[in-house]
Amino acid sequence: MTIKSLAAAAAVALLLLAVALFAVRSAPSTAAAKMANFQHVIVIVQENRTPDNLFQGLCAAPFGSASRCSTKPGPGQYDIQQSNWLDKTSPGGTIQPGLIALNNRYDLSHAHSGWFAQCDPDGSGACRMDGAAGVRCGPPANCAPHPQFKIVDNSAGLVSPYLQLATQYGWANEMFQTNQGPSYPAHQFLFGGTSAPSAADDANGIFASENMSGKSIGGLAKTAGCTARPRTRVKLIDPSGQETRSVYPCFEHQTMGDLFSGAVTWRYYSPKPGSIWTAPNSIKHICQSTGPGGKCIGPVWTQHLDFGPSDVLNDIGSCNLRSVSWVIPTGANSDHANVNDGNGPSWVASIVNAVGNSKKCDKGQGYWENTAIIITWDDWGGWYDHVPPPILSQPQGDYQYGFRVPLIVVSAYTPKNYVNNLRHDFGSILRFVEHNFGIGEGALNFSDARSKSNLAGFFNLAAPPRKFQDVGAPKNADYFLNDKRRASDPDDQ
Repeated sequence: MTIKSLAAAAAVALLLLAVALFAVRSAPSTAAAKMANFQHVIVIVQENRTPDNLFQGLCAAPFGSASRCSTKPGPGQYDIQQSNWLDKTSPGGTIQPGLIALNNRYDLSHAHSGWFAQCDPDGSGACRMDGAAGVRCGPPANCAPHPQFKIVDNSAGLVSPYLQLATQYGWANEMFQTNQGPSYPAHQFLFGGTSAPSAADDANGIFASENMSGKSIGGLAKTAGCTARPRTRVKLIDPSGQETRSVYPCFEHQTMGDLFSGAVTWRYYSPKPGSIWTAPNSIKHICQSTGPGGKCIGPVWTQHLDFGPSDVLNDIGSCNLRSVSWVIPTGANSDHANVNDGNGPSWVASIVNAVGNSKKCDKGQGYWENTAIIITWDDWGGWYDHVPPPILSQPQGDYQYGFRVPLIVVSAYTPKNYVNNLRHDFGSILRFVEHNFGIGEGALNFSDARSKSNLAGFFNLAAPPRKFQDVGAPKNADYFLNDKRRASDPDDQ
């Protein structure tokens, strides 16, 4: 064969290869094609709810039925208790739950002492789950009778976006917050896998267990982390369950952000730099504080932190969504009792709809088919839940696990009406992110290593991607993008 004929044959081969590649790229999105991993993961963190409190709508029309809910769930059933909630202070030991508005005007303790009261441990350490009446309520003038034993009223449809997401995609029956306490340590676990001041403390079972205290109104510190005021302290819990020590809330250990490299980018959206919800502010090498009462000025901080939660909607619309995003709401959109305005479900729906309707990003493919959205709540908020948490062995067992919180998983590869019965916690979310981006599961050696699941059951990446359907909601993205109110703290306890 001559050089000229070889060149001609090579040209034909290249042309055939180009046609084949074009055919693959032009194949309909409904064609079955195995996807190796998601390009984007969004972790949306709401506030202070349990499945029994917020998701009773799964047990009634139009989203479900009483037969779909059971305290001993079979395949496809939701583990929701509809009546006869345990209460050791009531005659017969049970109480019937009442209705409460999502934006009710009282709050319940979600400190470690509240967890202990509600758990009511037996002699072996297992929770009896009949002590919710011992959870403090305030302000007292606003507290309804039996304030802990309430179901969120959905007669106005405010909760319907959550119920639609749970039934259209994936729901976890056994999602537990990792820690037995409030928001500050919960967000440390959600971002860094631990609330311990150091890796050595984590190994020894010593964790930050409460929100901040300090010289401020009501004894609660207004800021957290490495820029908190000098007298700010956070309590530590030890393996004996005692909270006798406290420290300034500036820690040093690896976080998920330290595991990302190369093309894996991240952003943490939060309403305020010093909020107890802004987990990176407590990590010394990320914050690089100018000093107590000062500011975080580190390059990682300035590059990856965003203090406008609705900016996530702008970033989706402008094709600037990072590989991993933590999305923390304002207090008004948080579901936190006594501070929210009822728009939390609409807030979450606006993010999901923005992803689902993205058409131009990622080389014209849009975000829907390459994004996983994980929606969870950071703690139980003092509300009743009937499922006793498993307790880890020592030394971590002094503070792990907390009570159940809701978990919804949304993606084009999550089957409709999928109910998962494996045990999950915040470490499961970190393991999923690690697995998805090729990082060894448990790389932090914190809760990501102690967790036994990675949410893999929620996805079938070999299946054709599902077509997106809008999530109906009272408010849409325009409302949140144009909301000019000053951001409130999501948690005031």
